[in-house]
Amino acid sequence: MNHKHAAPKPPLGWNSWDCYGAAVTEEEIRGNAEYMAEHLKPFGWNYITVDIQWYEPYANSSQYRAFVPLVMDEYSRLMPAENRFPSAEGGQGFKPLADYVHSLGLKFGIHIMRGIPRQAAHAATPILNTTVTARDIAHTNSICPWNTDMYGVDASKEGAQAYYDSLFELYAEWGVDLVKVDDIAASRLYDTHQPEIELISKAIERCGRPMVLSLSPGPAPVEYSAFFAEHANMWRVTDDFWDQWPLLLDMFDRCRTWQGIPEAGCWPDCDMLPLGHIGIRSVDGGGADRWTRFTRDEQLTMMSLWSIFRSPLIFGGELRDCDEWTLSLLTNKEVLRLNQDSHGAKERLRQGNLIVWTAEAADQSRYAALFNVGDSELPVSLSVDDIGLTGFTSGTELWNETPAELTEDVLQMNIPSHGVRLYQFY
Repeated sequence: MNHKHAAPKPPLGWNSWDCYGAAVTEEEIRGNAEYMAEHLKPFGWNYITVDIQWYEPYANSSQYRAFVPLVMDEYSRLMPAENRFPSAEGGQGFKPLADYVHSLGLKFGIHIMRGIPRQAAHAATPILNTTVTARDIAHTNSICPWNTDMYGVDASKEGAQAYYDSLFELYAEWGVDLVKVDDIAASRLYDTHQPEIELISKAIERCGRPMVLSLSPGPAPVEYSAFFAEHANMWRVTDDFWDQWPLLLDMFDRCRTWQGIPEAGCWPDCDMLPLGHIGIRSVDGGGADRWTRFTRDEQLTMMSLWSIFRSPLIFGGELRDCDEWTLSLLTNKEVLRLNQDSHGAKERLRQGNLIVWTAEAADQSRYAALFNVGDSELPVSLSVDDIGLTGFTSGTELWNETPAELTEDVLQMNIPSHGVRLYQFY
C-alpha cells in the first residue's frame, strides 16, 4: 500500500507534549479525546497522540530523568507504564486506550524515540523472530543528545529490520494510527538518520495497518525533501516551536524554504500550535503553567500561516480548558478548508514588514494572507495585480467575516502589529 494514502490531507489533531511534557496520564488522554469528539470532530479534527516517555513510570515534566528503568516486554519493546496507563495492565499495551479513542470516532497516535532501549542492549534481551539480541543491533555511539533512553539501531546489522518489524507489528495490534518518531529528522550530533527512517518505513508497510509516519525534530534539511516524501507523511521543518514571537517570525523563512513541497501524503510540519492552556507539567519554551503568551493577533498569524502553507494542525493545549476565543481558532470552517483543500501556496510579496502568501481553491477562488510582521499597525494599499489577484472583484476576510475593501482593483486595509488579514477572493 502506498504510504501517502495514510494522510491525503494535512492531519488535524492534538498532542500531549505542550501541556504535559513526558508526564501525561491515561485520564488526561481520555479527557482530551472526549472533548475532541464532542467539539472538534465535526470540523475534521481526529488524531489524539500520546507524546514521549509513556513507558517511564515516574516521568513528571518535560525534563527527562536520566538512565532510569523503563517498562519493557521480553522482546526489547517498550510498554506503557501501568501506573500512568492503568488499562495497559496484563500486557495489553495501548490496545484498550486505542479502542476507546476509536470508539469516539477518533484516531490514536503515539510518540517513540528512534532506536532500541539502552537497557535492552545492556541486558542483551531477545528480539522477536530472530536469534540476534538487542546488543547485536544497538549502535552504541548513535545517541540522542537530549534523552538517555535509547541507542540508535545499526541498519547494516542482521536483526535491525526484524526489531522495527516487531515494534510496528505490536503497534498494529494495539490499533495505532499515527507514529511520531523523534531524534530522527534532524540531529545536533549527526545528519538525518536516513537508514533508520528506511527501516521504519518498511516496517509500517509490512505491519498490515495504515499509519501516518511523522518525523521529528526539525529543522529537517530541505535538500532531503524527496527522501522524506518517499518514506514519511510529515516531517518537522523547525525545532520545538513555542509561544514566542521571534520563533513565529522565523517560520515565515522556513515556510518560504519549503513552499511547493506539500502534496497529498507529504506534509512539511510547522510543529504544534502552542495555544490555550499549556505548560501544565512542561517547563519547555521558557515558561511553566500558563495560557499562551501569543497575543490574539499573533495567534491569528500562526493559524493563518500554518493553514495557507498546509502544515498539519496539531493543537498543544489542554482542550478541556479551551475558552471561546481558542475554540473559535479551531472551528473556523473556511480557514480549515484552506488548510485541507487548497493548493499552490506561495509567498507572493515581501516588502518591508508586509508578507503576502496566496493559494488557490478548488472552486477557482483565491486565498491571500497579508501579514504585518512589524511592531506597529500597517496601513496597506495594494494593487490586486501585484499579488496575482487580477480579475477578482470581491473578497471576504475569513476570521472576522467582513468584506474586503476593493476599490478600482486596489485592496486597502490596516493590519495590526504581528497580525494578519486572511481573505478569500471570488
